[in-house]
Amino acid sequence: MCMKKGYKALLAEAEAVVETMPAEQALSLHGDDGVLFVDLRDPREIQREGRIPGAFSCPRGMLEFWIDPESPYAKPVFAEDKRFLFYCASGWRSALAARTAQEMGLEKVAHVGGGFTAWRNAGGAVEMPEPRK
Repeated sequence: MCMKKGYKALLAEAEAVVETMPAEQALSLHGDDGVLFVDLRDPREIQREGRIPGAFSCPRGMLEFWIDPESPYAKPVFAEDKRFLFYCASGWRSALAARTAQEMGLEKVAHVGGGFTAWRNAGGAVEMPEPRK
């Protein structure tokens, strides 16, 4: 019989193997050509809250398909030699996503502890997307 794991156990396992970057440190990397911020939030969240300027939007449900070069949905951005800094609203989805990305072979991966909320609270730049028509 397989032992069930709750989200807290999954998060703890991810946090143990993935770099968690404090928002204040992430602020210092914003604008660095070697770093790509990856926004995992749902498009509705981005419309409502805004995003980190220049971030690449990758809805969490598409991550595995966009990273894998064998996938018909692969995005070339994930083949670039960059440091990928994942974020979501509060740092939970991004911890799990960063672990998955590492397991899929991305080498320079971290996630923003506390997510977009921590980024905004630390004074990070926020841009509002164009309203959807």
